[in-house]
Amino acid sequence: MVATAKNADGTLTWLRGRNRQRVVEILRTQGQVSQADIARATGLSRTTVSTLVMELKDAGFVVDTEPRSSRRRGGRPAVQLSLRDPGHVVAGIDFGHSHVGVAVADLGHKVLAERRQELDVNRQAAQALDAAARMFAEVLETAGVDRKKVVGAGIGIPGPVDRARGTAGSATILPGWVGLRIAKEMEARLGVPVEIENDANLGAAAELTWGAGRDCSNFAYIKAATGIGAGIVIDGHLLRGATGTAGEIGHTTLDERGLLCYCGNRGCLETVASGPAIVRLVGPVDGTLLSLDQIVERAAAGDVRCRRAIADAGREIGVAVAGLCNLINPNRVIVGGLLSRAGDVLLRAMRESIRRHAVQAAAECVDVRAAVFVERAELLGAVALPLLSVSASQNLR
Repeated sequence: MVATAKNADGTLTWLRGRNRQRVVEILRTQGQVSQADIARATGLSRTTVSTLVMELKDAGFVVDTEPRSSRRRGGRPAVQLSLRDPGHVVAGIDFGHSHVGVAVADLGHKVLAERRQELDVNRQAAQALDAAARMFAEVLETAGVDRKKVVGAGIGIPGPVDRARGTAGSATILPGWVGLRIAKEMEARLGVPVEIENDANLGAAAELTWGAGRDCSNFAYIKAATGIGAGIVIDGHLLRGATGTAGEIGHTTLDERGLLCYCGNRGCLETVASGPAIVRLVGPVDGTLLSLDQIVERAAAGDVRCRRAIADAGREIGVAVAGLCNLINPNRVIVGGLLSRAGDVLLRAMRESIRRHAVQAAAECVDVRAAVFVERAELLGAVALPLLSVSASQNLR
């Protein structure tokens, strides 16, 4: 009888500790939340959450903070909670095709400093890594943070990632990075744990942490720009797959007899709806090929030719997204990347295709909307990686 009581007591202690950890993780991943938000996210009762929060406050881990702009239409905003800032920070590094960006943020999700440098990243791998290391030191100095306080860093590259090896997963996208163990190279330069991801997953992480996915635990983020990719969030976690290539919808085959794609297959989505495909479709204007930026700007200003090209691309993307909706049944599809600047020209066409090609139940429940972030999506996503990672919490001292 006594043994049973001891076992029960041990079970209750374990459960209480587990629930406390769940509350801390919600605060860590969402930055600022109310007790009601924590209760909804964890499924714990408000009484239990209130008790755990009080314990965490008494221990000095949690504090009341200045509320963000309230979503309520009226009345007093809910009291916001956050982890007490122990001075620890996280860093993010974004390797674009032609730039390197670095940022540092505190555990309350506030970006403290950031830098950007134009560079031919595709072919100058060593220079890009060295530039990132130098900029990392600069942002820490600007933020007034000691390197020992960096919990971890996230790195993003514009293409598939082999997470097991920490390398680029495509020699055709980043020719100068073939065989390079990017994560290890950066860890050696920075002296902190590093996690690597592709750009679409970074966009999803940014939207999950700060943007249009903050209140949604199941969504697909579509990056539509020079290339097309998806970042998939299931139950609040990034879906990466066995080798890290989950979400490569740009290489969904739409036409087996179509144009040859750089991946080696024919008729991939990217051959008809990516930036280069749209530029090709619009063709020369007054003897000059427009850039994708110019096409998007003209479409937003009402240019019929450019609007039609983007709408056509949206319909093709919608076909691939419809398949995604059938497979994972997301609540939301968040569209980012340069093409998202075209707004409803792109989104309306995507919605039409999803309604036509997805099963009715999946099509009716999905909300297709533009992302909050475009230019800074990958950099903010790189910052979000260590914030969302359990391993980051294990490095706190």
